[in-house]
Amino acid sequence: MTGFLQLLSLLLSLLITASSQPDQVFYAGFKEMGNNNLTLNGVAKIEKNGILKLTNETLRLIGRAFYPTPFRFKNSKYGKVLSFSSCFAFAIVPEYPKLGGHGLAFTIAPSKDLKALPSQYLGLLNSTDIGNFSNHLFAVEFDTVQDYEFGDIDDNHVGIDINSLKSSASENAGYYPDTEFSKQNINLKSGKTVLAWVDYDSAENVIHVTLSPSSSKPKRPLLSYGVDLSPIFHESMYVGFSASTGLLASSHYILGWSFKINGPAPPLDLSSLPKLPSPKKKHALGISVVVVIVIIGLVLIGIYLFRKNKNADVIEDWELEMGPHRYSYQELKKATKGFKDKELLGQGGFGRVYKGTLPNLKNEVAVKRISHESKQGLREFVSEITSIGRLRHRNLVQLLGWCRRRGDLLLVYDFMANGSLDKYLFDEPEIILSWDQRFKIIKDVASALMYLHEGYEQVVIHRDVKASNVLLDNELNGRLGDFGLARLYEHGAKPGTTRVVGTLGYLAPELPRTGKATPSSDVFAFGALLLEVVCALRPVDPRALPEDLVLVDCVWRSYKDGRILDVVDPKLNGHFDESEVLMVLKLGLMCSNCAPASRPSMRQVVRFLDGEIRLPDQVRKPWEIDNQEGFDEFRHSLDSSSFDKMKLSTYNGNKDMDTSFPYFDNSPFSTLGGRETW
Repeated sequence: MTGFLQLLSLLLSLLITASSQPDQVFYAGFKEMGNNNLTLNGVAKIEKNGILKLTNETLRLIGRAFYPTPFRFKNSKYGKVLSFSSCFAFAIVPEYPKLGGHGLAFTIAPSKDLKALPSQYLGLLNSTDIGNFSNHLFAVEFDTVQDYEFGDIDDNHVGIDINSLKSSASENAGYYPDTEFSKQNINLKSGKTVLAWVDYDSAENVIHVTLSPSSSKPKRPLLSYGVDLSPIFHESMYVGFSASTGLLASSHYILGWSFKINGPAPPLDLSSLPKLPSPKKKHALGISVVVVIVIIGLVLIGIYLFRKNKNADVIEDWELEMGPHRYSYQELKKATKGFKDKELLGQGGFGRVYKGTLPNLKNEVAVKRISHESKQGLREFVSEITSIGRLRHRNLVQLLGWCRRRGDLLLVYDFMANGSLDKYLFDEPEIILSWDQRFKIIKDVASALMYLHEGYEQVVIHRDVKASNVLLDNELNGRLGDFGLARLYEHGAKPGTTRVVGTLGYLAPELPRTGKATPSSDVFAFGALLLEVVCALRPVDPRALPEDLVLVDCVWRSYKDGRILDVVDPKLNGHFDESEVLMVLKLGLMCSNCAPASRPSMRQVVRFLDGEIRLPDQVRKPWEIDNQEGFDEFRHSLDSSSFDKMKLSTYNGNKDMDTSFPYFDNSPFSTLGGRETW
């Protein structure tokens, strides 16, 4: 009898537990009071109007919201996962227009307390547990940053993640209207409300993800992926949302949410959901300025198109003022053998680069052909050939001429027979550059940058100094190329605020905060290049151990421990001038200082490299700020009794650093997939 009572008690307990687990939730906005309150952690909060705000515009934060009670997804431990459906309305409002950071994810996890990191990890995982089967994690990410570590397709995509942030399937954000066959794009960073559905069919073992800018659900999903979630899910799992910010931040909002086991999620009506807060005035002003510029640009382009003869290369009045030579389209077509694929040197988002031979001069050239899809097109093209095209220096890749015909925009450069420097550092090169060759290339690039900053009629900020933009001619002389991101201003004037562009590891830490590119920000990138050339390691390597993730940290640690030569590229086999290597490494640390005023100028750098002045015996930590305003080129020591610590906005050397943002914009003249291969 006692055994029977114990069994009955156990059955009642199981029934009570099962009945306490929900099978459906519905929020048309969120209430702060009540039994169905969400479990919030990180910076997530519910606004007064009922909007769930996962993150704000603060850098490197996590915000999560889970339904407090787990859902039963299986009838037994080893059973099959039940079908489920979720519908939610979300909005992503970036701090800076068009620059999202980082995204949000609909999440099903075994715990509400995830040991996770911000930035590209979206508050779901960390650098050590990516891909582990023990994660038992399912997520649908709405990602606004392209992270190459995880193979992201772009910076505006939807991905299905299982135990990893390397999406099992992904698609550019959009939807298929029922009345149209083609997909319509959705900009996740637009700040507008988007409705999303995540449906799992247990019978078919398939996940469908659908988006829509309206309340009606399209018949055709954006993304479908076949998988049996039974091995992934526990019997009970928590359901909710997670978001994070990185170097740049976005406010991530959830306006409404419904979820159901074994049935379609209750529909949401966008008109009945709480409204997003009004944009800040600075954003509204910025948007207004952008609109005015766009309208003026469209008017100018319209005039240009109206005046253009479609069947001939008509020379406009403004074209007569250009510095470089104007080639005919037929000349360049013949030089590249009709732009044949066998003449292709490289390609990227803006178009392609071809090798060519000019018929009259018989000299080899590289021809950039800007694609028809390029959105930057004419404005950047004209800027390149009017201002940058007038630059003349032996260590710059020379712009020889240009061509414009219909939608084709072409630039003609000197051909660099030995391609880009990075292939000799990071790939498996047939030729190992000697130390003398590397030191000569370093001095070549320094000379080019000093000319850009001080020797030209205007101050030229390159904004993309790195090994892949250093090209080598047939004598292995270093030439700085790719001026698609360059900006100019008058000597003595202050640089204006512009888009934050560059590559992580070379991006000066003040840039995301000020938006002002200066000669000092080029010096920071040159410091990364110095360390890159000596060590043959990338400034940021996500594949490295956490302590070796950031090259400047690794070099500083070796320098502090008195084993600085340990970081030298082993391919040199010890054949190098120790005094020169030590000088270059110390100079790299000085240029990498997070305080702009503590970095040397490029003129000072050239004098150090030429031996005109001697480096200090001791170098400070790159993340320590000098309490003095300037940098004295004649000081032989940087000792100071007062230091301030500065939090790096580019990276902090920890394993949870933000390794996304290989690029912040897609200029048609930016590198070909990160490398110019001429």
